[in-house]
Amino acid sequence: MRNLLFLFLFVSVFSCKQTPKNHLNYTNGNAFGTSFSVQFIAPKEIDLSASYDSIVAVINTSMSTYQKDSDISKINSGDTTIVIDSHFKKVFQASKKIYKQTDGVFDPTIGVLVNAWDFGPEGKVIALDSIKIDSLLVSVGLNKVSLQNDKIVKQYPNTFIDFNALAKGYAVDVFAEFLETKNIENYLVEIGGEIRGKGSNLIKEKPWRIGVEDPNFDDTQSYSKVITLQEGAMATSGSYRKFKIDKNGNRYAHIINTKTGYPSKSNVFSVSVLAKSCMEADAYATAFMSMGLEKSKDFLSAHPEIKVYFIYENDQKEITTLAVNGFGGKEK
Repeated sequence: MRNLLFLFLFVSVFSCKQTPKNHLNYTNGNAFGTSFSVQFIAPKEIDLSASYDSIVAVINTSMSTYQKDSDISKINSGDTTIVIDSHFKKVFQASKKIYKQTDGVFDPTIGVLVNAWDFGPEGKVIALDSIKIDSLLVSVGLNKVSLQNDKIVKQYPNTFIDFNALAKGYAVDVFAEFLETKNIENYLVEIGGEIRGKGSNLIKEKPWRIGVEDPNFDDTQSYSKVITLQEGAMATSGSYRKFKIDKNGNRYAHIINTKTGYPSKSNVFSVSVLAKSCMEADAYATAFMSMGLEKSKDFLSAHPEIKVYFIYENDQKEITTLAVNGFGGKEK
């Protein structure tokens, strides 16, 4: 009897070790002027909200153009003494890479014109015309900004650096990498619609599923395409929500053409990008919105590692979709 009891206890303990209980940890909140959510699988309930708040605070202190005492705001105001941190450095170097790849289409120094068109944190320029735009374009160009001894050096003092086109994606990566330092292998991080995931939802025994939002102009939400995300990131840029209408009724997207200084006019409503990092997915999505469909397709033929989903208006004024380089996975 004693031997049987020992065997029973041994089998019970062994079984518990083989089948640990999974718990879905979920946290949401506000960050970077938008909302965020983090969900991950662990054997027990774990509260990491204080760590999330710390990450947000550090990134804001480094790169928020909405925070007047941030490093980037001080650099934009002319302070040449700021020693940038590792977050700023990583985003700056990634921006340089994508700036070169896209022949300047992706350019974080376009911020002065984003502000001029009243899409950014500063007030709009009064009586904006071609002369004013040309004068602002003089200070635009990431090739006019360099990194020397961990300090940003600007060729033109008025150059305004704005990392908002990839900072949210970068923050998603930081959240994800933080979870991985905690040996968390199944997670989904989302900040303002930019997403990075790994593994699957072990509770539901299904992969993580994310939706590509339809371009609804009435502020409603619907998803015509749902994909699985087992490892990697997705970011979306769209013109159907953030736009301005002038006194003549003309509609302008928030994406500024870095060559002309004017808001981009395009038949593309939204671009969703799958990539290894959310920072790069975020940046490429912005670049492809500015490039337009045909130039983006040319670029993507040389970069098969970037998977993209376009929602656009065809010549018949119909909303059409196009998946490039195998964007997708299993649909819902």
